[in-house]
Amino acid sequence: MNSELITAIKMLESEKGIDAEMLYESVELAMVSAYKKVREFGDAATIVAKMDRETGDVRCYIVKTVVEDVYDNLLEISLEDAREINPDAQLDETVEVEDTPEDYGRIGAQTARQVITQRLREAEKGRMYSEYADKAGELLTGVIQREENGYVYVNLGTLEGVIPPKEQILGEQYIPGERIKVYVSEVKKVQYGSTITVSRTHTQFIKRLFELEVPEIADGTVVIKSISRDAGSRTKIAVYSEDANVDPLGACVGPKGSRVANIVNEINGEKIDIIKWSDDPVTYIANALSPSKVLLVRIDELEPKKKATVVVPDDQLSLAIGKRGQNAMLCAKLTGWNIDIKSESQAKDIIGVGEESFED
Repeated sequence: MNSELITAIKMLESEKGIDAEMLYESVELAMVSAYKKVREFGDAATIVAKMDRETGDVRCYIVKTVVEDVYDNLLEISLEDAREINPDAQLDETVEVEDTPEDYGRIGAQTARQVITQRLREAEKGRMYSEYADKAGELLTGVIQREENGYVYVNLGTLEGVIPPKEQILGEQYIPGERIKVYVSEVKKVQYGSTITVSRTHTQFIKRLFELEVPEIADGTVVIKSISRDAGSRTKIAVYSEDANVDPLGACVGPKGSRVANIVNEINGEKIDIIKWSDDPVTYIANALSPSKVLLVRIDELEPKKKATVVVPDDQLSLAIGKRGQNAMLCAKLTGWNIDIKSESQAKDIIGVGEESFED
C-alpha cells in the first residue's frame, strides 16, 4: 500500500498540479483516524502520524507530557523514559512516543484511500475555482449541453456554466451541440464545488462582443462610454475617441457594416444603435434618441434627478418614444438623464425662444 500511495501522490502532483505535501498530510490524518479506531482512544490523547516521503512508511506516535510522577500512562511519561527517546527532554515538555500497531494496516489503507480521495476532490474543485474565478467578466465560447427546468448548461471546458432563465435572451433557442458565446457574470465557490453563472443578456456581454470585433475598441482608440440594453430587442451603445482622425461610429460599424453585423448575428438580430458620446448633455441626449430626429433639448441642471425635456417633430413622437416606451427608456439609461419627450405641437406653449435647437 505504501509504495502505491507514494506513486499515486507523485502522479497526482505531476498530472493534476495538486500539491504533494497536502496529499501526504491527508494520508497522515487518515492514519491518525485509523490508529484511534484500532486503539479505541478518545480525544484525550494527542496522536500524530508521520509518513516517510520516500518509502511511504507510516508510523504513529502518542504525544506525552514529561512529568516527575506519572499518573496517566496515556498522557504522561517520566523524565527518565523521555530521555531514552530524546536525551534533551525536560520536565513539562512533550515527547512523541511511537506506538504503531501491527494490525492497523488494512484499516489504515482503507481510511487513507477515502481521505485522499476526498482531499483530491477538494483540491480539484479549488483548482477549478481558481482557474475560473479569474474569468469573471470575460467572454467565453462553450458548447450547449442540455436544458433542464429552464436552465441552460454550457460546457466551458473543465467546468460547466449555467445560464439562468433571466440571463437568457427571450425567444432564443438553445440547441445541444451548438457553440455559443457567453459572458461570465459570476463564479461562486460552494460546498460541492464551483458554480459559474453565464449570461447572454448582460450589458457587458455586448461590450465584450464589440471588443472582440472592433480592434479600435480592443486597443483603446475607441472607448465605450455607456451601454443600455433591452436584451433580445434593442441595444444602445455610446462610443467616443480622443483621436480626431478616428470616426468611432465608423470603426464600430466596420467596412460595409461587417463588424456590427457579426455582433447582431451573434445576438440573433437584436437591433443596435451606435451613437456618438458627448460631454455636452444636450448633444449627447439628442444623439441618444436616434433614430428619431430631435428639434430641441432643454435640460434642467438644478433638478437633482437630472431632468431633460426633448422636442421632436410631430410625426416622429412615436418613433422617439418607441414601442412600449423602449427607445425613451434606453436613452434615459444610456445618458443618465430623466427624459420627457414632447412633440413640436405639444411643446409650443412651454418651450421658449432661444433654446438649443437641432433643426437643420
